Amino acid sequence: MNNQVPKYVTQARGSFLLGIPEAELSRISKESRLGHVERAGNEEETYFTYEELQRIRMLAAHQMQAVH
Repeated sequence: MNNQVPKYVTQARGSFLLGIPEAELSRISKESRLGHVERAGNEEETYFTYEELQRIRMLAAHQMQAVH
């Protein structure tokens, strides 16, 4: 049994963990240049470290406060 925490999570998992839509996570990621894209042929997936997700969470919260 391997109980190690993964170093990176996919955009789908990051979206779930942060409780925001994938489109919103993608937008914030692109604007802040957080996360990294892996390409394999025609497929691509964005991955995030937990530190990057923490930073994105803070950016998302800040943007929500600015809207309200």
